[in-house]
Amino acid sequence: MAQQYLEDAVLLMQFKDPATKERGFTAIIKKYQEKLYWHIRRLVVEHEDANDVLQNMFIKVWNGLENFREDSQLYTWMYRIATNESLTFLEQQKKRASVSIDNSDNGLSNQLKADKNFDINKAEWKLQLAMQQLPEKQRAVFNLRYYDEMPYEEMSRVLETSEGALKASYHHAVKKIEDYILNH
Repeated sequence: MAQQYLEDAVLLMQFKDPATKERGFTAIIKKYQEKLYWHIRRLVVEHEDANDVLQNMFIKVWNGLENFREDSQLYTWMYRIATNESLTFLEQQKKRASVSIDNSDNGLSNQLKADKNFDINKAEWKLQLAMQQLPEKQRAVFNLRYYDEMPYEEMSRVLETSEGALKASYHHAVKKIEDYILNH
């Protein structure tokens, strides 16, 4: 982790120097793009949507990086932006569809089922379907903990929520996922 922080400090210095700004930003994108893409994709489901959200997130990073105070790690700050952009995207989708939360969540489930590789008998597909039944913020907590193995302390900074609330949210998410998998 100390090595990552050092590397990020170098990338930030490159970004803040007008002569190397674009190279520094490109290096930041290269370093974090894949992890952020998969974090976003698990929240919004569709590849095209994930790419759109990722692009919007990197625009916000570009615009805000000059003022990044470095009171958190770079990747924590970017995960926060990625999570917020994903949740905003999902809210906008709901408004556009003007349907209830339940229907829009079923819409994400239907998107999963429409995938040509979908196989309900495979555990990873059942897990994905179960995750789509979770409220969005709970899904974000589950993703960060389960897939990204992010410590609660770090998640607290990303989601701006107490560690206790995050632990409770993760526990409830796991219980809901277990119930869904056992009953479907």
